[in-house]
Amino acid sequence: MSYVVVFLGAGVGGAVRHAMNIWVARLAGTHFPMHTLAINVTGSLVMGMVTAWFALKGGATGHLRLFLATGVLGGYTTFSAFSLDAILLWERQDYTLAALYVGGSVVGSLLGLVGGLWLMRTALA
Repeated sequence: MSYVVVFLGAGVGGAVRHAMNIWVARLAGTHFPMHTLAINVTGSLVMGMVTAWFALKGGATGHLRLFLATGVLGGYTTFSAFSLDAILLWERQDYTLAALYVGGSVVGSLLGLVGGLWLMRTALA
């Protein structure tokens, strides 16, 4: 059942992301990726709100947590999960691990994308 809950939430999040992409691109244009920046920031804001609500108010079922945090926000932006993980490491005072996680995620993701582009361009050339 948990997979169904995440699947449904991810569909909602993905649809909202698509709408936000279109809306922000119309407002700000597409020369600078403002749409992605807006999605990452708003997704992280909502992740902070949802996480604090669950922690302070409690009572949320596992399915509600999965639907909102993993499903909706995961479909909207995985940057919110990245931000939460980095801040949780920081709050635990694992500063070195937090820095390694942030640096490794950013540099590793950029290198992964460049590697994927290179592989496909080489294979399809």
